Amino acid sequence: MKKRTRLLALLLAACMTAGMAACGSDGAKTENKDTDTKKEAQNTEEKDGKRTIVDSMDREVEIPAEVDSIVCLNVTSLRYTCYMQAQDLVVGVEDYEQKQSISRPYNYVNFDKFKDLPVVGNNGEHYIEEIITADPDVIMMSALGNCDADDVQEKTGIPVVVIPGSDQMMDENVYETFRIMGEVYQKEDRAEELIAYLEETKKDLDSRTKDIPEEEKQSVYVGGVSFKGAHGFEGTEANYAPFSAIYAKNLANETDQTGAFNIDLEQVLAWNPDVIFVDFNGMELIKQHYAENPDYYNQLKAVQEGKVYSQISFRSSASNLDMALADTYYAGSVLYPEKFADINPEEKADEIFEKLLGQKFYDTLKENGYEFRQVQIGE
Repeated sequence: MKKRTRLLALLLAACMTAGMAACGSDGAKTENKDTDTKKEAQNTEEKDGKRTIVDSMDREVEIPAEVDSIVCLNVTSLRYTCYMQAQDLVVGVEDYEQKQSISRPYNYVNFDKFKDLPVVGNNGEHYIEEIITADPDVIMMSALGNCDADDVQEKTGIPVVVIPGSDQMMDENVYETFRIMGEVYQKEDRAEELIAYLEETKKDLDSRTKDIPEEEKQSVYVGGVSFKGAHGFEGTEANYAPFSAIYAKNLANETDQTGAFNIDLEQVLAWNPDVIFVDFNGMELIKQHYAENPDYYNQLKAVQEGKVYSQISFRSSASNLDMALADTYYAGSVLYPEKFADINPEEKADEIFEKLLGQKFYDTLKENGYEFRQVQIGE
């Protein structure tokens, strides 16, 4: 018998006992009628063993009063569940979570929990029969993907709660995701702790960089950015989150593009950025291109002056909030060294990982070839 059924039986028994006791005192019953009516209304969800959640699609979803098990569908759902320290509730995962990936720290540190769980989907494809077999109390579904919440709920008979998810960092979708999960998992304190940490981080970054005059900023380009797979030097991003958070002069923002895209490399040469960052996921492709076109890279001022630096890939099946924040502080220390003189990027990264994942992770990244460092193009 599932726990919610046992809970319902216990509550019904309690209600019957309370009703029998009330029969012995008609005067008291009449005297306390209004109070009892209010109390009955307040305790409806306890009696039913249910409560109602309003999700990010404004759907009213009835879920068990106590949620003991979940499955997570679509990108960011499992990731943010791990940030919420609710990974022990998970009873089914999508197939790509059964391969340990250093580019998804939440997966790497929790892999032993996930590797043998039933597979309930494939990055947007939902396996209805497998979900029913896993029998979770609630299905958590991110809006970043095939968000057929009503259809899945109808076919499985299991409540589906939609979260917005986020491919950025420190935006309203992040906060709403944490709050909805906090309510479902009854971890509201954890949700508010994370939101407060992000707000403090945003305030700290603003205090260091918001008032720097544009004319004092170095121009910057990021290449090798991952989106729908690895890309070479041409892969860049407008409104690149780590740059936007420190008000960097991102040259990709001068285009009419949004998000990640491939740029004409002649445009990068025309810009001739003061500083270049490269995403580790694109490093091998950049190295291959350099071997074929060394003259192109050697014309760039940043290459000539040794101002090329790493970014640890933060996007893998959407953005890893922890890695993006760590990249932000490293980029800040490079672009505004005097403003970040008190920051050790490696120690800051571990602070972020410890807050979001519950453990330090930078040394693990470093052991796998990912670290904050100066880069020699073509090395």
